[in-house]
Amino acid sequence: MDPRDHRSLSCLFANANACNCIHAQSQPSTFFYDDVTQPAPSALSVSRNGLASMPSQKSYLKLSGSSHFRQRIILSTLSGRAIEINDIRPSSESPGLAEHEASLLRLVEKVTNGCEVIINETGTRLRYRPGFVTGSPPGEHLHHDCGNVKSIGWYLEVLVLICMFGKYPLSMTLTGITNDDVDVGVDTWRTVTLPLLRTVLHGDGDALAERVVGGFELRIQKRGLPPEGGGEVVLSVPITKGKIPPVSVLEEGLVKRVRGIAYGCRVSPSITNRLVDGARGVLNALLPDVYVFTDHMSGEKGGRSPGYGLLLVGETTSGRMVSAEVAEVSWANSASSASSVHRSQRVPEDVGKEGACLLLEEVSKGGVVDSSHQGMLLLLCALGPEEINEVRLGPLTPHAVRTLRHLKEFLGVQFSVRPENSSGTIFLSCIGAGVANSNKRLT
Repeated sequence: MDPRDHRSLSCLFANANACNCIHAQSQPSTFFYDDVTQPAPSALSVSRNGLASMPSQKSYLKLSGSSHFRQRIILSTLSGRAIEINDIRPSSESPGLAEHEASLLRLVEKVTNGCEVIINETGTRLRYRPGFVTGSPPGEHLHHDCGNVKSIGWYLEVLVLICMFGKYPLSMTLTGITNDDVDVGVDTWRTVTLPLLRTVLHGDGDALAERVVGGFELRIQKRGLPPEGGGEVVLSVPITKGKIPPVSVLEEGLVKRVRGIAYGCRVSPSITNRLVDGARGVLNALLPDVYVFTDHMSGEKGGRSPGYGLLLVGETTSGRMVSAEVAEVSWANSASSASSVHRSQRVPEDVGKEGACLLLEEVSKGGVVDSSHQGMLLLLCALGPEEINEVRLGPLTPHAVRTLRHLKEFLGVQFSVRPENSSGTIFLSCIGAGVANSNKRLT
C-alpha cells in the first residue's frame, strides 16, 4: 500500500470531496486543513461517528521519526496527551506511514471513541489526539485484520495495555500472522505476557476479582506464518477498577524447570518432534525437568504458508518466567522481506538448539523478565500509584532505554537506576503517575 493513498484508510480519514460535502451541509463539525498553504484539504480529523471535526487548539507533544510508533500511541492514549510526529520516513522510497502503522491506527479507532487522527498529504506528519477507551460494548465482538506485514503480537501490546483502562472488557478476533522471526509471537503472549499482567494486577495478596472485571484470555484458533498468514486468535482483556496496585518485582529465583511449545504449520508432523530433540539435547545437560509440547496444524488451521518454530519458557523458584522464541519461516514475496534477515533454510534440530541457547542467554542476563518484556514492565511501573514501584532487570535493551525517555516525556516519571555489580542486574524504581481508569462505568 502506498502510504500516500488515503483511500485505504477510509475508516479513519475522508477525502477532499467528503470534506466539502460535510461543509456544504452545515454539519456541527467542520473539516480541518492540515496545511493552510494547500488549495484543498490534504487531511481530515474524523471522530468515530463519522463526522469531521476541528481539533482543539491545545498544544501537541512534538516527536520526530517513525521509531517506537506503538509506544507513542500507547502513552498518548493513556496520558491523554495529543502528539504530533514529524519526519516519518521522509527519505524513504515509500515515505510516510507504513501499512502496519495505518492498520494500528484503525485498530485503536475501533476500541476508542472520539480519537482524532490527522495525516498530511505525503503521510510524513501525523497528529493524534486520543479519545476515550471503550473496549467492546456489551453484546459486541470486534474483529480486525492485522494484514501480513507485522504479526498479531505486534498489535497486542497496544491493544492490551490501553484496553485495561477501558469502559468495557474487550472481546476481539484478530487475523493475520501468528508467529514469525521478528516480533513476539502469540504463544509468548499466552504463556508469559498475560500471566505477567495477571501478577501485576493481582497486587500484594489482594483478590484479583476485586481489581478487575473480566479476565485475560488468548485462544489460538488458527496459526498463520509469513508470508501469507491466515492465522486467527480470540483475545479477551479485562478492565481495571481505579488504579493498578504498586509494582514490586525484585526476586529472580533459580530456574527449576523448562516448558515449551514446538509448532509446525503445513509441514511433516515429525518436524515438531525434531525441534524438541534439538532443544532437549542442550537443556537436559543442565536441567532434568524439561518438557516441550508439540502443536502440529495442517489444513485450514495451519494457515496459508509452511513453517515451524519453538517457544521455551524457564520457570523460576520465585514464580517468574523467562522466555525465548525462534522460528523458521519464509518472507519471500512479502512486504516485510526488506526488513528481514534472510538465512539459508535450517534443519529443525538446529532451530531447536538455537532456541535453547537463546533461553540460556536470557537466563544468564538476569532480571525478573526477559529482554522482550522490559519495556512493558517499566511502563506498568510508571502507570502505578503515586508510591514506590520497583523492578529488577538485566542489561537494558535499546527499547527499554527509549521507554524510559518516553515515560519522562509523557508522564513526567523518572526512574532511579541502581546497578548491582555482583549479579549484573539493575534495580529501577520510580514514583508512579497514578493513572486510573476514568472510563469505567458508574453504574
